[in-house]
Amino acid sequence: MNILLLGSGGRECAFAWKISQSPLCSNLFIAPGNAGTGAYGKNINLNPNDFEAVKAFALKEGIEMLVVGPEEPLVNGIHDFFANDEALAHIPVIGPKKEGAILEGSKDFSKQFMERHNIPTAKSKSFTNENLQDGLAYLANHATPIVLKADGLAAGKGVLILDNVAEAQEELKLMLGGKFGNAGSTVVVEEFLSGIELSVFVLTDGENYVILPEAKDYKRIGQGDTGLNTGGMGSVSPVPFANEAFLAEIKETIIEPTVKGLAKDNIDYTGFIFFGLIKVGEKPYVIEYNCRMGDPETESVIPRIESDLVELFKAAAEKNLGNYKLKISPKNAATVMLVAGGYPGDYDKGKAISGIENIRHSYAFHAGTTLEGGVVKTNGGRVLAVTSLQDTQFNALQCATADAGRIYFDGKYFREDIGFDLI
Repeated sequence: MNILLLGSGGRECAFAWKISQSPLCSNLFIAPGNAGTGAYGKNINLNPNDFEAVKAFALKEGIEMLVVGPEEPLVNGIHDFFANDEALAHIPVIGPKKEGAILEGSKDFSKQFMERHNIPTAKSKSFTNENLQDGLAYLANHATPIVLKADGLAAGKGVLILDNVAEAQEELKLMLGGKFGNAGSTVVVEEFLSGIELSVFVLTDGENYVILPEAKDYKRIGQGDTGLNTGGMGSVSPVPFANEAFLAEIKETIIEPTVKGLAKDNIDYTGFIFFGLIKVGEKPYVIEYNCRMGDPETESVIPRIESDLVELFKAAAEKNLGNYKLKISPKNAATVMLVAGGYPGDYDKGKAISGIENIRHSYAFHAGTTLEGGVVKTNGGRVLAVTSLQDTQFNALQCATADAGRIYFDGKYFREDIGFDLI
C-alpha cells in the first residue's frame, strides 16, 4: 500500500515511525516532513493546504491511503476535496470531512454540539461585534477567572484566562476588533474550571470507535508549570489518576454521546477525535475537541500501541472498527520536548543539532528540524521530542530526561520535571 502522510511535526514523525513498521505499507511519503521523517519514508516538498498539488502527487505515485496529521487541511476540507473528485474518491482519507473538523475549527459550534448532546462542559456564551455591548455587560457580572476563546483556529494562542473583569472587557474588544484575525470574529466567554487536565483519543469510523491510550501534556514553558503557555513541553501515558472507573465515566458521558451525536447530526466522521478534558472533583468535563491527534501526546501514545497502525487505519476506512481489538502495551511512556532558546517568544532557527545518536533508552521524534547539507538543524520552536518506554513511569521519565540531556544545539532548553507531579 502506498501511503501519503501530511504534516511536518513531532506527531507526524511518530506516525511515520509506526506506519513504516507495517507490512501493509509498501511506500510511505511524508509531505513536507522534517529531518527525522526521512528515515521512515520519502519526504516530499508539498504544502498540505495546496490540494491540487496533493492531488497531482497522489495520482502520480498511486497513493492508496491519505493520513492527515495537522488540523488545518482538515478544517480547509481536504477530505471533501478527495471524496468529491472522481480521480481521488477511491483513496481513503484518515481525518474527518470539513463538517466534522468544525468541532475543532469553531469553538462556538463545539459548545452548541455539547449542549445539544448533553456532554459535560463549562457554561459559556458567544459574542460577536454585533452584540459586543451585551458581551461587555455579561462580563461585568461574570465570576473570575474569566476564559475568553477565539472561535476559530488561532495557532494555539486564541485562549486567554483573565482575573480581572475590566481586563477581560478590554480583551473582548481587542479580540472582536481583529487581534486574532478572522479566528476572533466570534468569541466564546466561558466559566473557569479548576482541576487536573488529561487528553483522551479515539479513532472512529463514524459508527464504531477504538479508544487509544490516554495522555497528559504539559503546556507551560517553566519548571513546576510556570510561565507562558506553549504548544506542549512534554507528555506522559498512561495517566495515573485516570483509573478504570474514571475512564469508564469518560466513555459513558463523553465519548459515546460524542460519536452518537455526530451520527445523529448526520456528520460523516472518519478519523481521530481528541478530547481535551479536565477532572473536576471526580467528574470529567470537555475543555475542547480537536479533529486530530495532539502533539506532544502522540509521541507518548503511539509507542504504546502494539497493533499495526495501517491495519487500524484500514479498519476505520472500511467502517470495520466494531470488530477491531486494539493491543496496548502496559508500559509507561514519557516524552520530553527540546525547544529553541526564546520559545515560545522569538527564537532562532538554523542551529546545528548534535548528539541524537547518543541517546540510549529513547526514541527521538523530530518536530521542528530540517536537513541542510547532511546536517540536522533547528527549524521551529519545538525541535525534538525524546520519548522513552519503560516498565514504570519513574524509569520512563528518568530515561527520557537523561537522553534529552545527551542532545545539543545552541540555546537548547527542556523541562526536567515533566510527569514528576504524578509520582
